[in-house]
Amino acid sequence: MSRLFYCILLGGWVQGILPLAAFPVSPEESVAGIEAAGIKGSLVLCGGGELPEEVVQQFMKLAGGSSARLVIIPTASIGADKAPAENYLSSWRKRKAASVVLLHTRSRQRADAKDFSDPIREATGVWFGGGSQARISEAYLGTGVEKELYALLARGGVVGGTSAGAAIMSRVMIAGGTAKAELGTGFNFLPGSVIDQHFTARKRRGRLVGVISARPGLVGYGIDEGTALIARGRRLLVLGEGSVSVLLGPAGKGDDETRPLKEQLLRKGQVADLTALRRAALARAGERFPPASQERSVISGGALVLGGGGGMPVGIVRRFIELAGGAQSLIAVIPGAMEDPVPHPPGELAMLRRQGARNLVVLHSRRPDAKERKRFAAVLNKAGGVWFCGGRQWRLVDAYGGTEIEQLFHDVLGRGGVVGGSSAGASIQASYMVRGNPLGNRDVMAEGYEKGFGFLPGTAVDQHFSQRGRLADMEALVSRFPQLLGIGLDESTAIVVRGSVAEVMGLHKAHFYAGDNRTRLGAKSFYDLKRRAALPVR
Repeated sequence: MSRLFYCILLGGWVQGILPLAAFPVSPEESVAGIEAAGIKGSLVLCGGGELPEEVVQQFMKLAGGSSARLVIIPTASIGADKAPAENYLSSWRKRKAASVVLLHTRSRQRADAKDFSDPIREATGVWFGGGSQARISEAYLGTGVEKELYALLARGGVVGGTSAGAAIMSRVMIAGGTAKAELGTGFNFLPGSVIDQHFTARKRRGRLVGVISARPGLVGYGIDEGTALIARGRRLLVLGEGSVSVLLGPAGKGDDETRPLKEQLLRKGQVADLTALRRAALARAGERFPPASQERSVISGGALVLGGGGGMPVGIVRRFIELAGGAQSLIAVIPGAMEDPVPHPPGELAMLRRQGARNLVVLHSRRPDAKERKRFAAVLNKAGGVWFCGGRQWRLVDAYGGTEIEQLFHDVLGRGGVVGGSSAGASIQASYMVRGNPLGNRDVMAEGYEKGFGFLPGTAVDQHFSQRGRLADMEALVSRFPQLLGIGLDESTAIVVRGSVAEVMGLHKAHFYAGDNRTRLGAKSFYDLKRRAALPVR
């Protein structure tokens, strides 16, 4: 954000408070802007009260332990102008850090001076004390201090704070108010969030609910006294004796009665995923998904091969190669669902080679930059086939969902090619993606990670189906979303889709859930995806 904008913004303040309307949230822009890897550096957000020893120790550890170079900023306190510096530094000096420096001013001009922010430039950790968060923003927002704080995080440092020092870490900042929040502008250290503190002790749930209900797309964090929320990358961890309430506002359009306000209570040692929470909040703020009127499952061109995981029978692999144009046709192998470090080469490369494929290219990037996007395009614009490897399907969404590369995958189908994949590589092909929770694969419906690539519209595809006892999960999904056709694929089994017809291949069964009607088919059977009925054996 430009310094000019900050000046304009700050010019409209009344004691650091801005009206609610000053903070538009655009789901379309925000989803594209989510950094899947989460934040840079680390944050320690404390809800006020007495700091638990384990929280202080964690902050010191993140700052470098005995090598830590700390900067303490007491500006939130009204007494910071007159109180001796030692009042704010003594407790930190006891930690035997390499250096402990106090930084404080009320002057924005002074805060913008290079020599003033020099200590932050050398720091490994910065701590904001409690008081009024408006005093922090009035002094430092848009100045050299803010710039150096972001630089500190970018090089792997830690920023922590308690009470006001926690509230300041979100762009939309609760600056005051009892029943109804008065909003100001804070730092954007924890993007897509709004933070409240002293949460249970001061009965602040109502005002936090009010903010996220009025500002759909934000995640609300209510932090109890004596409690801290630790953020590193995309991982959120709770320490202390209280809890952190994580709130998602109701579905933005008011047309989804199954998605009221959602509240998750995290206690000591429990974790959450920052990226998933941000995506879930934005999903609630956007269009209803899946839509009530769902397109029936027909592909207009090309073919799909969806495998249920486990060993892939030779006949299925050969069919995929045939549909791609034969042994010499260019096939792109996408291992993005795999956990890092991704094997080089991935096992699927050998699988395809054994069955005759000769022109294989591995394409992998977690967040393709311009150069990588160009390489992807050069291959995919010529490819006759794309194969998605197994792993966790949410990684594919993080890397390619909603990007030009996802469209390039669709283009392969559009010109008559084939898209295939097994396990995660099958689930990603549906319009509704099952088991998208980055913290584990038990949740068949994971908000924020519900949209697959949609090669097979109107469907939800699960895999390892009978072997992992996933029948009840699919029943629950189609009960909640009867507009979807549920497809469960056993291991060593696949469906090959052309037009609206799915052919079952392999050793076990494919399961089709159309409302209350369940159809179980073995190899050499056919299912009409549009009519949602089995076809006579050919």
